[in-house]
Amino acid sequence: MSNKENKIQKQQQRGLPLASAAGGLIGALVGAAGGWIAYSKLFINHSLPLPDAIPAKRVSFSSAKAGQLNYYLEQQADGHPLVLIHSVNAAASAFEMRPLFEHYRDQRPVYALDLPGYGFSARAQREYRPQTFSAAILDLLESQVGQPADVIALSLGCEFAARAALEKPELFHSLTLISPSGFNARNTGRASQKTEASGSSEMVYSIFSYPLWSRPFFDIIATRRSIEFFLQQSFVGPIAKGMVDYAYATSHQPGAENVPLYFLSGKLFTPNILIDVYQQLALPVLVIYDRDAFVRFDRLPEVLATRTNWRAKRISPTLGLPQFEMLPETAQALDDFWAGLE
Repeated sequence: MSNKENKIQKQQQRGLPLASAAGGLIGALVGAAGGWIAYSKLFINHSLPLPDAIPAKRVSFSSAKAGQLNYYLEQQADGHPLVLIHSVNAAASAFEMRPLFEHYRDQRPVYALDLPGYGFSARAQREYRPQTFSAAILDLLESQVGQPADVIALSLGCEFAARAALEKPELFHSLTLISPSGFNARNTGRASQKTEASGSSEMVYSIFSYPLWSRPFFDIIATRRSIEFFLQQSFVGPIAKGMVDYAYATSHQPGAENVPLYFLSGKLFTPNILIDVYQQLALPVLVIYDRDAFVRFDRLPEVLATRTNWRAKRISPTLGLPQFEMLPETAQALDDFWAGLE
């Protein structure tokens, strides 16, 4: 055997343990994935009892573009209606707006919407786009509220509410955005936002939503430990009582994965929301913000400097949910804003 042949043989022999180890690792990963898929299908309860997110009358109505929708209602007081729009994430619900509902329920009519895919609204397996959610808000305002409302939205829900306000401003008396997405500097933001901006969200969604593993994949995200981890990033102090339990229950319903998989793929973000929507609004807008683990406010100052109908109030220290940790200060900011509109 020549020296060259001998050298090649030794290299091949050295490569055998590495190939064997790699093959073993891949086999272990495939086995673990298969085991989790089986565990998800056989042992995880995807139909947990779901209590009301807010102790109030619950109303259902049909939206032509968004399907069957649910909202919570209190009508014992007069005044401009108040409409509350929660955020979008793996375990979102109207529970996120519960402190504001409770605070204002004796002062004015209050509506808290379950967005499509959440709470008691339909969780159908269908295509979801930002327009799906803005249509749900418009249908609520037009068919259920029936007069211009003060609308408060949270996080990504702010983008949907702003879209609705731009389309039909006559249905709005004012718009408040709590920790809104869409103000980050260019080429920044979380992975899901960058995915939509880069044009790869369709490919990512096709991977996440593959029928064999879509629900098992979501079940990893919706474990109690995962929910606690992500919620804690939005609280300076302890997580609000009952919030983890409700998030876990609402994420363990039939079809609970459908909208979150669109969200995680980046398909629910509007890359140019700042220019195409926010800066086009002519109605009174208030932004309530501080620090937030999931969104940034880099470009908020430029909007405030160029749009005279915009106001902002920083409520500190908070991490995205001031309505829970600093409710009196949040309510005061809202009351001051609304008082200036009269």
